Formats: sequence, structure tokens, C-alpha cells
Amino acid sequence: MERTRFVFSGSGGQGVITAAIVLAEAAVLFENLTAVQTQSYGAAARGGSTRSDVIISKGPINYPKVIQPNILVCLTQEAYNKFFTIIRPGGLLLTDPRFVTVQRKVDAVQKEIPMYRTVMDKIGKPIVFNICMLGTVIGLTEIIKPDSVIKVLEKRIPSDFLDMNRKALELGLELSKG
Repeated sequence: MERTRFVFSGSGGQGVITAAIVLAEAAVLFENLTAVQTQSYGAAARGGSTRSDVIISKGPINYPKVIQPNILVCLTQEAYNKFFTIIRPGGLLLTDPRFVTVQRKVDAVQKEIPMYRTVMDKIGKPIVFNICMLGTVIGLTEIIKPDSVIKVLEKRIPSDFLDMNRKALELGLELSKG
């Protein structure tokens, strides 16, 4: 991996930006990689559209914005409709069938994985949907080790919620293999 570009997209409240921050921090703090993370969101914090870009590289990063991601995650239909055309040919497009109906074919690997349903069935709290999604992404890409994400979560998440987040990450890793 020389450089991997991610775009996480969805709506406010889904934890898209938090997941991107955790990924970038894990890469920098525990994997000895270079990373940048940027974000944008609509006027309404909850329910408005969100996008977070992450670039992870072994070398310097000269421009922080992702134009053509290797990995595109769309967690709402609006995000999918807006961003599906930017995926790099041969990249990975990840969606959750609860929120997105894939309607168009792109020159990328398309994975529809029931992350939300799995979180609700196994944990019962949607608050960790983003960490399950992050686990799925790192399981599919092997860009960083799950232990690196756990170390970041230990610093960022209140201890009362750490076990739930660990379980969500493990669920995402399991989903990436299935």
C-alpha cells in the first residue's frame, strides 16, 4: 500500500466523521503511517449530509482532499446518489442494504453488507453502527490492524461504552469475511 484514499459518507448522527477520525488516528499513532482526515457536513448536524475523507500513506501527503477514493462508503441513499461516480476504477464501494438501494453499476467491487441489522440483532444499540462499519472496512482492506483501532477507542470512548464498541468492531470484522 503506497496510498489509500477513503470517502465515508452518510448523514449526521451516523458517526461517519468519528469513524474516519478513529481510522486516521489509528494509522498515525499505532501503524507508523501518515494520514490526513477532512470532513464536511450540511447545515443540520443531525440528519444533514456528511462526508469525511481519509488518506493513509507510507509517504508524504501533499493534498488532503480525496478526488477518486479507493474505498467509498455510502450509508444513505442521498450519499450514494451523490458520490457513487467518484469511486476509483477497481475500488471498493461499501453500502448497507437497510439504507441504500444500489441502482447503478460502477467499475468497482460493490459490497452490500447488513451492518446496521447485525448491530441491532447482536448489540441492540445503533450508536455503534459506525464502529461496525469501520471494522468491516478494515477487515476488507487490511489497511490497519484491529488492535490499533481498539487502542484509539480506549483513548476516545468512555469506559462504560468500550466493550460495546469492541463488540461492534468484531462484528464488522466478521461481516468482512462473510
